Amino acid sequence: MSSNVVETIQPVAQAIVAAHQFELVDVEFVREGQSWYLRVYIDKPGGINIEECAMVSDELSEKLDTMDPDPIPQAYFLEVSSPGAERPLKKEADYQNAIGQYVHVGLYQKVDGKKVFEGDLAEVTPETLTINYLDKTRHKTVVIDRQQIAQARLAVKF
Repeated sequence: MSSNVVETIQPVAQAIVAAHQFELVDVEFVREGQSWYLRVYIDKPGGINIEECAMVSDELSEKLDTMDPDPIPQAYFLEVSSPGAERPLKKEADYQNAIGQYVHVGLYQKVDGKKVFEGDLAEVTPETLTINYLDKTRHKTVVIDRQQIAQARLAVKF
């Protein structure tokens, strides 16, 4: 059900966000406890601010309330926010923009004995990611098949 909601809402959110020259980073519809949440993540160069999130939230809420049939028949909370410092990498442009940045990549299956890699994204091709990472005190490089990626995001380096 949540994927159908996302598929329905995404183009609506995209139109509103694009009208303000913002980027639609992600849309998710998830259940947490007894409540449902429609989360819309937006960004722009230099970062998004709370007033811009509120503006998009108001416009999206108004649009969703007028849609017939109702794309979300149950009660839910609408949240519009920035993707934050640990922004997910979903689209090809996200990966390209992350080259040279510190990333966290989780895999479906182990590569070189690990399912999680954190390091600097060195290269992106349509088939692979190359990450330079530190294994204890040794600098290593891993090439990951993109089909093995469960999730990827920017990460904060400590």
